[in-house]
Amino acid sequence: MKLICCGGSNGTMDMEAKNSTKEEEAVGKHSGLGIRHFQIFLLFLALTVAYALRVNLSVAVVAMTDSNAVNPNFPEYAWSEKIKSLLLSSFFWGYVVTQVPAGQLARKYGGKVMILSGLTICSILNILTPICARIGGWQLVCALRVVEGLCQGVVFPSTHTILSHWAPPKERATLGTCAYSGNQFGTIIMLATSGVIAASPIGWPSIFYISGGIGCVWSVVYFFFGAGSPQECKTISAEEKKLIEMSQADELSSAQELPKEQLPTPWLSFFTSPAFLVLIVSHSVHNWGFWTLLTEIPSYMKNILGKDIKSNALLSSLPYVCMFAMSFVFSSISAQLNNRNCISRVTSRKLFNSIGLWIPMVTLIALGYVNPDQSELAVVLLCFTVGMNGATYLGFNMNHIDLSPNFAGILMGITNGVANIMSIIAPLIVGFIVTDEHDPDQWRIVFFIAAAFYLVGNALYVIFGKANVQPWNDPPAKPRRNSTPQVESQH
Repeated sequence: MKLICCGGSNGTMDMEAKNSTKEEEAVGKHSGLGIRHFQIFLLFLALTVAYALRVNLSVAVVAMTDSNAVNPNFPEYAWSEKIKSLLLSSFFWGYVVTQVPAGQLARKYGGKVMILSGLTICSILNILTPICARIGGWQLVCALRVVEGLCQGVVFPSTHTILSHWAPPKERATLGTCAYSGNQFGTIIMLATSGVIAASPIGWPSIFYISGGIGCVWSVVYFFFGAGSPQECKTISAEEKKLIEMSQADELSSAQELPKEQLPTPWLSFFTSPAFLVLIVSHSVHNWGFWTLLTEIPSYMKNILGKDIKSNALLSSLPYVCMFAMSFVFSSISAQLNNRNCISRVTSRKLFNSIGLWIPMVTLIALGYVNPDQSELAVVLLCFTVGMNGATYLGFNMNHIDLSPNFAGILMGITNGVANIMSIIAPLIVGFIVTDEHDPDQWRIVFFIAAAFYLVGNALYVIFGKANVQPWNDPPAKPRRNSTPQVESQH
């Protein structure tokens, strides 16, 4: 990793500064809130809804399998820990299938059409979950979650596509962070409220009714007010539209004569590039630890720390409050370092990736040795573990566009697809290891496995990771359909 003295510069940074001068002047002419910010807010709400629909089962399944501890007036299902783990992982079976093709679908039919269709169907299916559990048991609920995963597989690529239309290059990091922070916000809202809803007179079925209903409301709002691009928006001012078009035109002209979508995709080069392979590894190990905790924290809180369903849900959401806040803190720190030329891009990526994976590695090991009567310490460690994960937004999550601005969307589809296989496997492994959910020694093994993945994954990234444009970014061009530039993703 290479450090650069504050206030200094190198050739790359000088070139980047020169290329950004025109755009900074244009942004300065329209630096206030505009329609693009409203569209980003709608995307923030979309991702909030998406994650609420995704994680609601994590808390609801606790009430569904132990209604006497919450509200005995609603059905209870005798599902084993393995069945619960199967249900929690089934969403990702469908989710990984649509990751790579979703980008092409969003390009062909438009990001608005795809995200609107996916979240609308997913919201309706959520409303049907209690009925499916009653008439078809866990098998039908499992099938329902698979279909929901298929629908949500289009969400991130569609968000990626819409951002590429709306965000000027200099604003991408800020606007992207604002949009993708909906992931944590949806998680926070759902984990914090699900326990209260389950214990209330309306019971655990209302967890699905309310989250699905809110998703349907968002769909109606987005249908009328959302726009996939400035060209589709009737309310955008001519000044703001010109700002976006000028900034993106400068970016396109600096790369090659033909739009990047007309370039042939160098699939073989992707999978023979060490820099991209370690990016896949880093994304995968992050997902292993993140989704192990996200899906299993409610059970850990209940069975090891002895928290009831109300405090369980509130405490389960606290780590994601920390991650939501820390993602903006790390973003501000990174911006200051980069603006002052204190740190090179590759050093920045590896530094923040190490913060996001190796600090959680240490806290996970410590968590494995916390006694059941030390619940406050356990909560603090969980908050540190998940909160520090926010640094990875500035690590591997932004590395795709460093390696290949022309194929950043495809690279994200590949890494996110592979990484979400880990989201399937992780809860299943927990189900096989934790045969007695009241045994802290079995939970210790779960935490140690996640810590080991963090150690190895980030070590490979530090050794082999790169942040410069790779040679396969500019293969020989051949005619294809024209479209718009991709944008770096926060997911």
